[in-house]
Amino acid sequence: MAAPGKKDYYEVLGVPRSATPDEIKRAYRKLARKHHPDANPGNQDAERKFKEINEANDVLGDPQKRAQYDQFGFVGDAPPPGSGGFGGGPFHGGGFGGVGFEDLGDIFGSFFGGGAGRGASDPNAPKRGLDLEMSMRITLETAYRGVSREVEVPREENCPHCSGTGAEPGTKVESCSACGGTGQVERIVNTPFGRMSQITPCAACGGRGQVIKTPCKECKGSRRVRRTRKLDVKIPAGVDTGTRLRISGEGEVGRNDGPPGDLFILLEVMPDPRFQRDGADLHTKVDIEIPQAVLGASVSIPTFDGMEKLDIPAGTQPGSVLRIKNRGMPRLRGSNNGDLHIHVRVSVPKNLSERGKQLMSELAAEMKVEVAENKGIFDRIRDKFAG
Repeated sequence: MAAPGKKDYYEVLGVPRSATPDEIKRAYRKLARKHHPDANPGNQDAERKFKEINEANDVLGDPQKRAQYDQFGFVGDAPPPGSGGFGGGPFHGGGFGGVGFEDLGDIFGSFFGGGAGRGASDPNAPKRGLDLEMSMRITLETAYRGVSREVEVPREENCPHCSGTGAEPGTKVESCSACGGTGQVERIVNTPFGRMSQITPCAACGGRGQVIKTPCKECKGSRRVRRTRKLDVKIPAGVDTGTRLRISGEGEVGRNDGPPGDLFILLEVMPDPRFQRDGADLHTKVDIEIPQAVLGASVSIPTFDGMEKLDIPAGTQPGSVLRIKNRGMPRLRGSNNGDLHIHVRVSVPKNLSERGKQLMSELAAEMKVEVAENKGIFDRIRDKFAG
């Protein structure tokens, strides 16, 4: 449970307290895309929500921070006295031996690798940049051939004006006088085990050990600016909807010389009017006439590599499925292609000439098949007047 005045990080990400790391990561990415400042220009509510989402992910995405948060309801420095660091249970606001339970939380946290020392919560420790994700639509033919496509990726980078120092060029980043440049302060607390020393990040400099008196005019002292980077992304042949490409090192720039995150591109392959896809196989349709079905024929079939001849065997039935091997989609993890399946449809003519009707009647007689009587126009006129 979060300390009073703070939002529950699980509620911020919309996940249960039992959520797995993968569920937390998916929830964070979904919300980050929705509330990202680039997707909501000028929207202060979206910017505030984006900061909350990142703060929640920073804690719940770190196993050590999450463990302390789950146990004590906070990470790092203890909450204000009386806040009930144990979640407002029967010892809410109480103490033991002159020490509040929230102080014990800090002490135990420092004993067991919590956020009090220069460990996981050290602001100066290298931190990996955030992963980025974007979606891309491509045609089925593009998925068949593979392609290199230029994409524009908005991301935070080190400010080029101040080289990432946060200070205006020509000025200095000074050592924090409150902590002597260490980024940490020491305090003595009373515990049931006696007086003990506890080290916490310096509040005056945010644990950095440095203060910026003349902030950079470009980044306002934040050390980072938002830029749009152009990249050539190679889309391999055979990708399908849901394929997720990973471009290493093209996510957000890391902090404090930490490694950059990765860029993920989620692909959506649009439908093609000529083909239906089934894994690596493609399906299409061909219309043939009755004589072609009866006697056989050679017809042209479209493929992504041009027109191809298909032999229709004599006696082909409507609904038959013929196959051309290796004319389907490339296999993403293989050396060959799927097959092209051709579904045969036999067209029945509606407007035959008199000669055509006569020939069909002769064929019916030859096959001993009963059909409706085929009368010519003069026969129909005669029958009308005779009747």
